[in-house]
Amino acid sequence: MGLNYEVGDIVTLKKAHPCGSKEWEILRVGADFRLKCKGCGHQIMVARKLVEKNTRDLKKIEKN
Repeated sequence: MGLNYEVGDIVTLKKAHPCGSKEWEILRVGADFRLKCKGCGHQIMVARKLVEKNTRDLKKIEKN
């Protein structure tokens, strides 16, 4: 896809978390991503390949 993922960005995935939210905040970037659910705060580690495959939208957060 060629998207540039950075810590603090909000990623919208294809499938919803059981809490109902599809938005996740990126906490760590590397071979694996640490994501935090914007709905309930649950944190998970996911392989980069899966995140890239299942990304619907990427919202960049302004860093001052």
